[in-house]
Amino acid sequence: MTHRANMRAALLSATIFTAAAGAMPVWAQDSTEQQATGQQSTDLADSGDAIVVTGTRRATTIMDTPVNISAIGAEELARQRIDDVRDLADFTPGLTISDTGPGSTGSIVLRGLNASDIASGGASYDDSLGIYLGEVPLYYDFKLLDIARVETLLGPQGTLYGLGTLAGAIRYIPNRPNVDAWEGDAHGRLYAKSHSQNFGYQADGMINIPLVRDHVAFRSATGYYYDPGFIDSPLLLQTPGVSLPQPGGTGGVTREEFAQNLRRREDLNFERTFTTRNQLLVQTTEDLKAVVTYAFQRTRTDGAQANSAGVLGTGRYENAARYEEPVNRRAHLASLEIDANIADIVDLVSTTAYTDVRNRSRTDNTDLLLDLDYDYELFPAFSSWNETDNRRKQINQEIRLVSTHGGPFNWVLGGFYNRQKLHNDYAEHVPGLSDYYGVENNPDDLEYVSYTKSRITEKAVFGEGTFKVTPEWQVTAGARYFKYSSKVEGALVLPLLGDPLSPYDVDPAGGTAKQDGWVWKFNTSYNFTPDLMVYGTYSKGYRIGGPNRVAPCPDPVPADQQNACALPNEVQFGPDKTRNAEIGVRMQLFDRKLAFNFDVFHIKWDGIQVDSATFYGVTGITVNGGSAKSQGFETTFQFKPVPALAIQGSYSYTDAKLTEDVPGIITIRTVPNDYDGRPKFTQLDALSGDRLPGSAKNSGSLGATYTVPMGDGVLSANWTATYRGNIVSRIGWDRGYGDKIPSYVLHRAALSYETDKYSVSLFANNIFDKYAVVSTGQDRSRIGVNDGVAVRYYRQTVVNPRTVGIEARIKY
Repeated sequence: MTHRANMRAALLSATIFTAAAGAMPVWAQDSTEQQATGQQSTDLADSGDAIVVTGTRRATTIMDTPVNISAIGAEELARQRIDDVRDLADFTPGLTISDTGPGSTGSIVLRGLNASDIASGGASYDDSLGIYLGEVPLYYDFKLLDIARVETLLGPQGTLYGLGTLAGAIRYIPNRPNVDAWEGDAHGRLYAKSHSQNFGYQADGMINIPLVRDHVAFRSATGYYYDPGFIDSPLLLQTPGVSLPQPGGTGGVTREEFAQNLRRREDLNFERTFTTRNQLLVQTTEDLKAVVTYAFQRTRTDGAQANSAGVLGTGRYENAARYEEPVNRRAHLASLEIDANIADIVDLVSTTAYTDVRNRSRTDNTDLLLDLDYDYELFPAFSSWNETDNRRKQINQEIRLVSTHGGPFNWVLGGFYNRQKLHNDYAEHVPGLSDYYGVENNPDDLEYVSYTKSRITEKAVFGEGTFKVTPEWQVTAGARYFKYSSKVEGALVLPLLGDPLSPYDVDPAGGTAKQDGWVWKFNTSYNFTPDLMVYGTYSKGYRIGGPNRVAPCPDPVPADQQNACALPNEVQFGPDKTRNAEIGVRMQLFDRKLAFNFDVFHIKWDGIQVDSATFYGVTGITVNGGSAKSQGFETTFQFKPVPALAIQGSYSYTDAKLTEDVPGIITIRTVPNDYDGRPKFTQLDALSGDRLPGSAKNSGSLGATYTVPMGDGVLSANWTATYRGNIVSRIGWDRGYGDKIPSYVLHRAALSYETDKYSVSLFANNIFDKYAVVSTGQDRSRIGVNDGVAVRYYRQTVVNPRTVGIEARIKY
């Protein structure tokens, strides 16, 4: 056994210990924040085993970071095959993420702060949570290529982060260009997935080029992902408007009926993703640096990661949609980050960014119109599909001054500007219905067409100061003043009723809103020893209001016809706010063989942004109403009883519920599963004590890694089990025909051999091929038969089945 192998085994074992589930990574910083700390970075690095994070906008060891922050380092990201944000929840206490497939970012809930119904397709935007790539806020599931670590800050972050951090923030910290040396990395993965017809693969690489030594460097990370999917669609229409969607009634389909009307496609929820991130670093000296970044990612799929709960005899991995449901998502990000040290007194950090996110999708719209019950189903070949083109453009500018003069008082001052533009086009098609009704000049069979345009502008100034009363005791206080304005306009048309084909041909309606306010933070900590710290935080967070993505109603609203539109009081919604109190402890015991973190928290949430529906058309919107609280605790541990073995675990308990009644926000069919009664819909009250949807009360993970030297490298074996407790699908789920989605446990394992130059791994996820539902779409009052047509509205999104594969990495 060589000395190098022994040394590598020791280093790898230490890395596993410090970068394990819920723990903090080994020393790693993004260059902007390295620059913002001056000599402090060197001092911290010299402390040997110091674990450093930068969530407080300063480089601090984890034992000196007096906030609740969890981080996963590059080694653990690779070892656990964490490809994007959807994989983080298994290793981050207090975080619930429902993997709803490649068609969206997924459903992400921190500390239970969510009042919206969960959805089978997830979400592509959520302004209660901040996701940052480097210094740039962008809610998008960029692949985690060439990432130094991922930091998760739990609880309101309104002072230093502001935008979209009502519940917390997730930060991707990229590796920065290296001006001193060439670097390269190539990685590939090949795997098989149960219930799938094809193999999946991934190929990615990184190159770092020092263009002008000590001054200019370029770094690029690029990858392509293909996941084969596992959801089949056995009831697709051959010719919409001609083929019969349900040729055999509700009792099933014969082979002859299927051959004449329907077709089947396998594995429609596949994923094809191309991603790239490119950085150019230019520095004159260590005191003046600039990083230009361009990132791009595109994801395509043809179907949802959901089944249809057995309707018309479909199975666990089958969807009863009548149409393919393609999604084409892409994001551009361009940023300029400048860091200048001024006389060793202060660092000036400037971040300028432009982001452009576009989502285009088509879905089966038939069940929406069956649910609204316009009697379209009397046309035997009735079906419908919709198309959405959603584009979000954002400009950010932040300037931050960070003190570097030393002494007992440190401070941060800054200003923030954000302008966000949203443009959403939406159209519903009903093939063959125009001819059936004798409607002329409607070649695309348009039934409903709308657009909305909005602009939100936010400005803020912020500051935070930390005073060390003694070397062991620090006190921090901060505040942020924000002001925002929003404007929305839009229009809708109903071509089946004689309206123009385009909503741009009618006069738009809309409105404006604005508001300002303060948020603040108080924090203190005491280090009893270098291995024992207790901290406490009392902070306030906020989320700005904005426009709903529903076209405003015309004035007056036409009577006795379909109207899916927003009344003046439904066009916009206001901000909501949180107050968070928490106490935590961090300790290392038994000569640092055991690391243990524990915190308790209590959050009050006022003016909640909750799901509701428009008066006309029962279209989903956001409204303000009521209050809630979330309380619980989170804990992580890492234990290394012998040098070769590392055991790590996490657990969180979150009790989130309403504390005030909210009238009329739970929409159900007046008589569930009955499409003949009137009125069609009833809106129930949400009640104090109702559990908030989308987050698990109990969740946790437990894993072990054993590492031994072998030849010139090390052999390591890892087994990890993750637990997600039950969640509810909507507020008042037991009265509103929602679901309590059962808990589940998943297992993953890997066997790896690694040297300085290469690594090879065998891995398996969901080893026992556990079938589990992660979220649902619609409520159970929408299940039924309308005029002999089975409604397929209700869906269940399911966890990825067993995946087994091999991967390899080469470094140079």
